[in-house]
Amino acid sequence: MNIAANLDHAAFHYSDHHAVTDGDRSVSFSEFRRDANRMASALVDYGLQPGDHVALCAPNSYAWMVFYFGALKAGAVAVTFSHLLMKDEINRTLTDCEPRILFTTDEKLEDLGDDRKGAPELLVSDHGDISCARLLEKGTSDFKTVDRQREDTAAILYTGGTTGIPKGAMLTHENLQTSAFNVAHYERSTEKDRALCFLPLNHVFGHVHIMHSTVLSGGELILQPAFDLEKVLEAIDRHRVTKFYSVPTIYIRLLRLPDLRKKIGSVRYCFSAAASMATEVVRDWKGRTGLDIYEAYGLTESASMVTYNHYYRHVVGSVGTPVNLVEVQIRDLEGNLLGEGEEGEICICGPNMTKGYLNQPEETEAAFWGNWFRSGDIGVIDEDGYLYIVDRLKDMIITGGENVYPREVEEVLYTRPEVLECAVVGIPEHEYGELVTAFIVPREGHQIDPDALKNYLKTRLAPFKVPKEFITVGEMPKSGAGKILKREIRRQYRGGISKSFD
Repeated sequence: MNIAANLDHAAFHYSDHHAVTDGDRSVSFSEFRRDANRMASALVDYGLQPGDHVALCAPNSYAWMVFYFGALKAGAVAVTFSHLLMKDEINRTLTDCEPRILFTTDEKLEDLGDDRKGAPELLVSDHGDISCARLLEKGTSDFKTVDRQREDTAAILYTGGTTGIPKGAMLTHENLQTSAFNVAHYERSTEKDRALCFLPLNHVFGHVHIMHSTVLSGGELILQPAFDLEKVLEAIDRHRVTKFYSVPTIYIRLLRLPDLRKKIGSVRYCFSAAASMATEVVRDWKGRTGLDIYEAYGLTESASMVTYNHYYRHVVGSVGTPVNLVEVQIRDLEGNLLGEGEEGEICICGPNMTKGYLNQPEETEAAFWGNWFRSGDIGVIDEDGYLYIVDRLKDMIITGGENVYPREVEEVLYTRPEVLECAVVGIPEHEYGELVTAFIVPREGHQIDPDALKNYLKTRLAPFKVPKEFITVGEMPKSGAGKILKREIRRQYRGGISKSFD
């Protein structure tokens, strides 16, 4: 098994179909396969062996995909992490994964020290001494994809680091193939689909959910390096995009636009990831566009999908039911199985689950109860088998001995017209332990009245759940995938906050 063989199959069945569009350039599946073969051949000529690590630290591009699939075809392990990392973060990651070869950008080369453990033997950049173009010139197009065992590591994806030092989740060929198939199956993906991807390919959502599933189904991937509203709308219109993938913060931003349905006219399918979507946003989107926003539940460690909220019975507020071959249980903090309707930690078992964290055996052991992965998320399963995310275990606030799940409070705040974005966190306090605190980005033309919000929430929540403070900010700190970073909010709050997080 080799996940890169999906490219071979797509080139066989859909040879002349567009596979990737990057800017003004579109390439067919046969051209994509040819370039990936040339890359694999060139890397092998440089001495790359099956199982060797190669790293990718660059924004979305066709070159990124060619290098990635070329490395996998050669039997190597692709290690992906964000190009937005700073010098120390990059070097710490390289020390951890010790890649033989690194694909990056010219401007990142100066961030790489060469006198430490983990320094790559070969650097490939945009226009440096060794570029992708030069490697493609050296390689041959008749390279045969190297066969690997299904349990062999195919990719290492670094977790977002919202809880501290990022960990490298080792995903096998079976993990990636399971999730790519499940995404394509549940989304009813076909070779006629055109999927827009502006979310980072180093993140599990862009990496597996969008890229791998689109290649598997023979569809076209329209790449953009990052989210740019004007360019996104232009791409939807120009390329007649059928599948729109995004995160809650961007859906909220799009809802400000007039004539929204007209602007996304070709889109048949909308999906949101990275964080649970507020129910009010889903309903507003449906009312404005006639389209549902589909959601799933997944983690870096699950190679994407764990559950999916279905076409045929879409339940607003839920993240759906377990996908093929994947099991979900709710357990208490001692590991005891809980019943329907009971809140506890979401635990997962299936062929999509990581085999562990790179170089971290203790973290790996702590993450599993036998074959069951501990997600760190609190959830509940209803009588129909639908999973609801209550909150992150680590985000739970303990105030005066009472447990408060921030998402419950955020859901109520999102029903207010003046609230554009919000994040509820616990701020350390001597008497109560933590104070429930709401950080809010107001809608344009609106102001936040703390007393009005407090009175409103008191009619809908228990008193101990109502925030003691409402702090207006200009924007929220976010990860590269668009997830609000509550840990960063807590950190910056200690220094005082007025209008924004810098």
